[in-house]
Amino acid sequence: MDGLVPGAGDFRGSARAEPCWRCAARQAGPAPAQVSVEKEISIGGCAHARPVDGGLCRIAGPYTAGGKPRRDPPRSGLRAVTGPDLRGEPRNPFAGNRTGLSPVTQPGLTPAGETAIRTRVDTCLRAIDAVNGALNAFTSVLALRARARADALDHQTAAGATTGSLTGVCFGVKALFDVAGEVTLAGARLRETHAPAPRDAFAIRRLEAAGGVLVGSLNMDEFASGFTTENTHYGPTRNPHDPARTAGGSSGGSAAAVAGGMVPLALATDTNGSIRVPAAACGVFGLKPTFGRLSRAGTVLFAESLDHVGPIARDLDMLEAAYDALQGTDPDDPAQLPPPPDPVENAAPLRAALAAGAFFDRCDPAASKGAERAAQALGAARRLDLPGIDAGWSAATVITLVEGSEAHLDELRHAPDAFDPMTRDRFLAGALVPAPAYLAAQRARRLWQSRALHAAADIDVLITPGLPFAPPPLSCDALLLNGETVDPRSMLGLFTQPFSCIGWPAMMVPLVGGSGLPRAVQLVARPWQERQLFRAARQLVAAGVAAAHVVT
Repeated sequence: MDGLVPGAGDFRGSARAEPCWRCAARQAGPAPAQVSVEKEISIGGCAHARPVDGGLCRIAGPYTAGGKPRRDPPRSGLRAVTGPDLRGEPRNPFAGNRTGLSPVTQPGLTPAGETAIRTRVDTCLRAIDAVNGALNAFTSVLALRARARADALDHQTAAGATTGSLTGVCFGVKALFDVAGEVTLAGARLRETHAPAPRDAFAIRRLEAAGGVLVGSLNMDEFASGFTTENTHYGPTRNPHDPARTAGGSSGGSAAAVAGGMVPLALATDTNGSIRVPAAACGVFGLKPTFGRLSRAGTVLFAESLDHVGPIARDLDMLEAAYDALQGTDPDDPAQLPPPPDPVENAAPLRAALAAGAFFDRCDPAASKGAERAAQALGAARRLDLPGIDAGWSAATVITLVEGSEAHLDELRHAPDAFDPMTRDRFLAGALVPAPAYLAAQRARRLWQSRALHAAADIDVLITPGLPFAPPPLSCDALLLNGETVDPRSMLGLFTQPFSCIGWPAMMVPLVGGSGLPRAVQLVARPWQERQLFRAARQLVAAGVAAAHVVT
């Protein structure tokens, strides 16, 4: 059963039968907060929609796979992986409110006790129904599950049960997280005939243990390979601040759902910047924790030694509450590392530095000015050179290509035309990389990590621009950057990729001001120092430099 979560099986033979989404909706009357019927039909299962974990629809009949399921790409929990050694523009036509720390009324987030959780969930589902058609952030909406969960939480609250830090908060998840009874698509048509997930991913279980309510799955680049969420199979996700532009990727659906006011919180993954790039493009907060900090069990991995799980949120309080809830030891993810003790936050002044060199040679003036403004607000008088970073960029590219393609060699041989063409070409390129080149990339990775640790030994936070330029238009193949024509798809992760390669924690913080399109700054810390990122981000919000851009 290589490629499957231990214990996962083919659930088509299970005895339990529940109505599929569409059949249940027919019984209940008008369908609430649904995505398009065409998308529901395409997901497989019974004749109408996705199967539940029993694999049957008691109305429409048995699930038919339509062919032998192909081998799953690896999920965390398979084997130990060799990751980084961490132990030692135009005006915005949709301008809305901007939030930093101050709570505002959003779907799924109302002060505890003020509104029944069921009412909040219904409000969230109506928001999705109203907004998602324009943005294409959600690929499935789990209205029945969300309402049942809300009713259970209301019952627990009425009985006097202790509530969690996320009680009643609606959240969505990138479509590569396992959701019990649903096929984990990972943005790929190739997976539509796979068996439904037997249980929720570890991260979903953690958020629900804190009181969260899952409302659906979110669009992404196929198999998380890309920075623009222009998915050939399920359509592009559009930026809430300008629907003609990209929402970033590969977790574009997660960021667009938050920035579009549909949910206040979303789960995402980050290989080379797939949390931070869309967070920057959509003007919200995104955190990539230290490699090994959070469990990836129950996710479809892209590159095993690079993938991280993390939250995207509409304010820092929500981001930190989600980050705290996501922590916990999980034996199903062998890449998870035991963190060192988390000390009480230091009262000493924050030691911040502004990145130098290549970071400012490869971005537009607005990106440079944003980073400099953040540095001034944090009192960062020092500029820090990072020797070895060019090797880090190259190493990350090679490692991503090789590890990304390894999971899909069977499909590349037998069903190459089922891939998005750009994804297929990347995977084919990775399959042709010789072993010596991969080993050389791993050596370069270790060298870059060692040099970065030495260079940043006496600082708490490093400041870099967020993206090299504003979110580009959809389908954009070339743009001018400082007089040079560049490929925006390959450039969007320029400032995020080197720190994923060595597993350092990083946060994308949206900035106030600009031309109407979101701009952001990236904060980076040494391994296990996530609290320093929150500390710096809160200083930026308090100084009036940073705030989320949420369309209402």
